[in-house]
Amino acid sequence: MADDDDIRYGATDDEDDELEADQTEDRSEELVRDHDIKSECIKAYSDIEKGYSDQWERSNDQMDYWDVYNCTIGPKQFYSGNSKIFVPIVKDAIDARKTRFVNQIFPTSGKHIEITGSEGKPQALMSLLEFYIRKCKLRTKIMPPLLKNGDVEGQYTLLVGWTRNERHVAMRVKRKPTIDGMEIPHAEGFDDIKEETIIHEYPKVEVIPDADLLVLPSSAESIEEAIEEGGSVTIQRRWSKAKIRSLIREGEIDQEEGEALIKAMSEREKDQIPDKKSKSVDAAGIKYSGKKSTAHVYETWMKLKIDGDRRIVRIYYGGPDHVLSVKRNPYWCDKVPILSAPVDKVEGSFKGVSKIKPVETFQYAANDAVNEGMDAAAYALLPIIMTDPLKNPKIGSMVLNVAAVWETNPKDTQFAQFPPLWKDAFQIVASAKDQVFQTLGVNPAMMPQQVMAPGKKPNQAQIANEQMVDILTTADSVTVLEGEILSPLMQWFLWLDHQFRDETMTVRAFGRLGVQAEMERIEPVQMDRRFEVRWYGVEAARNQQQMQAQMAGLNVIMRLPPQSYAPYKLNLAPVLEQFVENLFGPRLGPRVFEDQSKQLTLEPMFENQLLAAGFDLPVAPMDNDQQHMQAHAQAMQAGDWHGTIRAHMQKHQQQMQLKQQAMIAGQVQALMGAAQQAQRGGGGPRPGAQTGGPRPMGQGPAGMIHRDRMAIGPPRSKAR
Repeated sequence: MADDDDIRYGATDDEDDELEADQTEDRSEELVRDHDIKSECIKAYSDIEKGYSDQWERSNDQMDYWDVYNCTIGPKQFYSGNSKIFVPIVKDAIDARKTRFVNQIFPTSGKHIEITGSEGKPQALMSLLEFYIRKCKLRTKIMPPLLKNGDVEGQYTLLVGWTRNERHVAMRVKRKPTIDGMEIPHAEGFDDIKEETIIHEYPKVEVIPDADLLVLPSSAESIEEAIEEGGSVTIQRRWSKAKIRSLIREGEIDQEEGEALIKAMSEREKDQIPDKKSKSVDAAGIKYSGKKSTAHVYETWMKLKIDGDRRIVRIYYGGPDHVLSVKRNPYWCDKVPILSAPVDKVEGSFKGVSKIKPVETFQYAANDAVNEGMDAAAYALLPIIMTDPLKNPKIGSMVLNVAAVWETNPKDTQFAQFPPLWKDAFQIVASAKDQVFQTLGVNPAMMPQQVMAPGKKPNQAQIANEQMVDILTTADSVTVLEGEILSPLMQWFLWLDHQFRDETMTVRAFGRLGVQAEMERIEPVQMDRRFEVRWYGVEAARNQQQMQAQMAGLNVIMRLPPQSYAPYKLNLAPVLEQFVENLFGPRLGPRVFEDQSKQLTLEPMFENQLLAAGFDLPVAPMDNDQQHMQAHAQAMQAGDWHGTIRAHMQKHQQQMQLKQQAMIAGQVQALMGAAQQAQRGGGGPRPGAQTGGPRPMGQGPAGMIHRDRMAIGPPRSKAR
């Protein structure tokens, strides 16, 4: 009997398809009807409920931290007067961190990922991942709330999945009249309306609040370790009745259990489970009423014994007695689709500590000070009038008005000024602001506008030092996101793409990119070994100085004679490829510095299919132009409604002319060289003096980092 490896690698294509189909059906099997499995799930539910109860205090504190960020005056304010002002110190600091971190993670060059492999860089795969990054709106809709969640709650958490939606579109096409299904030759075409279903498939990324995430045991170092130790990972979901009915139709949950949950849906206690969603919509001015018709469902990932093997399963709990669904892990990679990491790692704990916790009291102190100061300012803005009632019996006529006349002796009436206590209050607020910014690591270079004191202007050295510190500290802070969240997220994009993406749909969606992606198919068993995917955006800022140092070193290396580094050989292609890609970005760089090995010819019949669908394909230098022209001419007989076949044939004609001109030019140059050599009697030309290049100017290119700001040596001393 063959072992598993023989079955996996030695089977034919048909057997592989059957095994893959059986594996998919096995993962979609509903196991909730198994009595033993359901009893194990019910036992695990009590541990999950206790876990959420144990972290209730942490979740409740996070709701207070969100009040601090949302500038909501709460019961923790000490002073209660007429003024109700909230100084947005913490909000400004967190927004500054969010803006700087997002810009650091997503550089202006547009290069976000780096893929390394044994056979070079797969440009098509990089372009596909870049498309998924834009399709998921990772920069606009995912990273800003994730960064705010990390600072406020102390934890970054993402849930990864796959989404699929359809659009039924109509388009105008050209048709020819037919008789018995055969087109009439030389007949004039006519316009017709064609309906088509367009399917959009791409990864889905969701930001999960820390209060909704539970990892057991809480001392686990990672989600994988928690699962292996017999624990679980749970996310709290809030489903409406319409959502439950939709999942029943899709077969995601058991129909009987789902209908029972709909009947038993009722509102829980308001403060039993902190809800970050309601806190967010309340801050936006929207009254959230979803609790009245919302079921709190636990989505739990853990290992259960199924058919003698311990397998990762996904469980949906609707309550202690409602197990809605139990299925094997639906993802082929067999990993939990939850990415979570603390902002600051705490030894012995899976979760981290909120950034607001150390500065919460300073925020409240600043609020109390500014409210006290503004109440005092109300008295300071109005003068105090002192008069003698015996000498001034007409006090009632002394009314503050424009051009008022007071019938009193000026010596008997005096004005007094209330002390300007608001100035002292503002000094307290400024001190609290400095401490909050220092604790949260916000420097002046991160703020959009800086308010300088009169007469104080930073010099160039101070500005350069602030920018250098900002680059280094920011890059260090976002390293956690790069290593723990973003790089694994890109790996998940590969796994999901292999499992769910259809190559035909990819060609329709990406055009030329789809052709390249189809040429570079990646087997699932090679994803962890053949390619290494990591997020590159964080490294872009760090490499600004390295690029200048590398180019300076490259000039030195190029002047070394080959015998000085024997037995090595000099290959500058990887250096130039990396430099051009960093300089022009991943979309323009491969077009500026082309890899000829990627310019492989396509089959002309396959090109005919794409051209007939309306895709504008380029010609490859290695194409057999005559053969392609014949195949495309045959395709034109069936009709060229988009005009792409004719345009493609013109490109082949132009390429044939260029090849002929290049061949003639080469022959002429060879004949001229032979004639010159014959005139000299066969001897080669004597090398003469060579003109040197221009001397380097003192001014560098625009945007160049000054050498005094580069961390490669001490700054130059100022000449006296």
